[in-house]
Amino acid sequence: MARAFALPQKWGVFGRRCIDEIWRLGVGSIPLVIVISLFIGAVITIQMQLNISSPLVPAYSVGLATRDIVLLEFSNSILCLILAGKVGSNIASEIGTMRVTEQIDALEIMGVNSANYLALPKVLGFVVFMPVLVCICIAFSVVGGYFVAVFTDVISVSRYTYGLQALFQEWYVWYGLIKSLVFAFIISSTACYYGYHVRGGALEVGKSSTGAVVTSSILILLFDVILTKLLLQ
Repeated sequence: MARAFALPQKWGVFGRRCIDEIWRLGVGSIPLVIVISLFIGAVITIQMQLNISSPLVPAYSVGLATRDIVLLEFSNSILCLILAGKVGSNIASEIGTMRVTEQIDALEIMGVNSANYLALPKVLGFVVFMPVLVCICIAFSVVGGYFVAVFTDVISVSRYTYGLQALFQEWYVWYGLIKSLVFAFIISSTACYYGYHVRGGALEVGKSSTGAVVTSSILILLFDVILTKLLLQ
């Protein structure tokens, strides 16, 4: 980690690599985030309506519950667990392949700080773009629930939209963004570590990708509990 977070030797090269990683890891994940968010938002809305059917519960509670579930948990924790499989395995397999094909050794021979050159742009690029993915997830999850209200008779549009606006707490948005930044760092740094320390051949590259996904998922769940206790107590 100390080598990875050293000052870049060439800022121009570092900047171009960061932009490439933002495009590849961040922008490349947008279609997946949109599809998942639409369906999850729709499912949450349907399940909330089916389970909140008591006359003692306000009708707008479905929209309110859908909004808070998305803001507090789905748009950060669950989304990052999903992205750990896509982004984490991508990073670990890429760096692991460079290790087993001795490209990293070649960088070291040329006097390049390979950990800094390979890991830092990926970590920084993914962390910087993660809030954008969270905002996209929130927006399309709400839209998914809205589609349920429009195209089905599960809940009326007016009740759903009123619930989205009722009792809104701005801190929930910041809470989700803070958690997503921590989780993005965990995903990218863990994947870089596993890829960088691969030893062997193609089989070990696959094992490192699996190890990166499993470890980052466990760390995300652990820090989810810790951050929830610290930020919402």
